[in-house]
Amino acid sequence: MTRGNQRDKAREKAQKEKSGEKKKNTQSGSEQQRSKEEAAAIMREKQAKAEAKKAEGAAGGGAKK
Repeated sequence: MTRGNQRDKAREKAQKEKSGEKKKNTQSGSEQQRSKEEAAAIMREKQAKAEAKKAEGAAGGGAKK
């Protein structure tokens, strides 16, 4: 059986890595910092919701089977 174009794709990927055609950061320092802060805020929000849900479950009925 043949591997299709998997070998060709792997070869192209290796060439890109060697030639340095990786994605480069186009954001300035302040833009990058702002995006990191936004992502951190979203994660804090998710964690707070999960903790509230966990606390509600513990207070609501104990262990579920």
